[in-house]
Amino acid sequence: MKFLSLNIRGFGVGRESKVGWLKSICRVQKPNFVVLQETKLHCVDLQWIRVIWGNNNCNFIQKEMVGKSGGQLIIWDTDVFDATDSFSHDFFIGVRGVWKRSQKEISVINVYGPHDDHNKVNFWDQFLNIISRASDKAWVVCGDFNEVRGEEERFNCQFIESRAKLFNDFINNSKLIDIPLGGRTFTRVSDDGLKFSKLDRFLVNEAFHNLWSSLSVVTLDRDKSDHYPIIMKDDDRNFGHKPIKIEKQIKKHQAGFKGKKSCKVW
Repeated sequence: MKFLSLNIRGFGVGRESKVGWLKSICRVQKPNFVVLQETKLHCVDLQWIRVIWGNNNCNFIQKEMVGKSGGQLIIWDTDVFDATDSFSHDFFIGVRGVWKRSQKEISVINVYGPHDDHNKVNFWDQFLNIISRASDKAWVVCGDFNEVRGEEERFNCQFIESRAKLFNDFINNSKLIDIPLGGRTFTRVSDDGLKFSKLDRFLVNEAFHNLWSSLSVVTLDRDKSDHYPIIMKDDDRNFGHKPIKIEKQIKKHQAGFKGKKSCKVW
């Protein structure tokens, strides 16, 4: 399982196009989901999406840009995920469906959080209600939240404690788990390279975590955006039983070993 999230800050045109950059990330990382914010795109078609994805085994939902900003996109691998419906809000889009291998229902939410205080208050309250109504289902909420959880998540830029409290209250009340970020401390760098923030993250609920218990999030190299791409993946590869369990079982057999030529661990 692998999810990619990125605020791409517009795809650009001509020599400034970011299509090639995103294609290369997909080719190397092979994500099951690509979740993009600030696409600055009007309506796109499936053929264009397939160019980015690298093959025909994909589908997508999108929210078009408004004015000269915004736009969100979710692309998924149709070999692993069967979408059943989608939904949208002023500040997010989502898709619900079945993960084919486990036959479990999951919902994937792509967030591009509001900037102003009034919309932040309303957004967290409305979002909490949406998640609470289906808390027994698996949720993954990711994207650019335009907010931080603590002062340590900003450097050389303003930290507003009241905003962080609203964000933390939402996470706690919705019982979402903030998967720790590896690789770097911050996910966004200002154009002048002097200001840093951790605005991008993955939040999952317990039902999702029960499906993939060894989740990690890492940053990738930043190239054509002021945000780093972030990847969430499951590190619990199926190499058999965990070493600690084997060690305990071996000690148990050794303790009861009575001169036999061999002992069976499993």
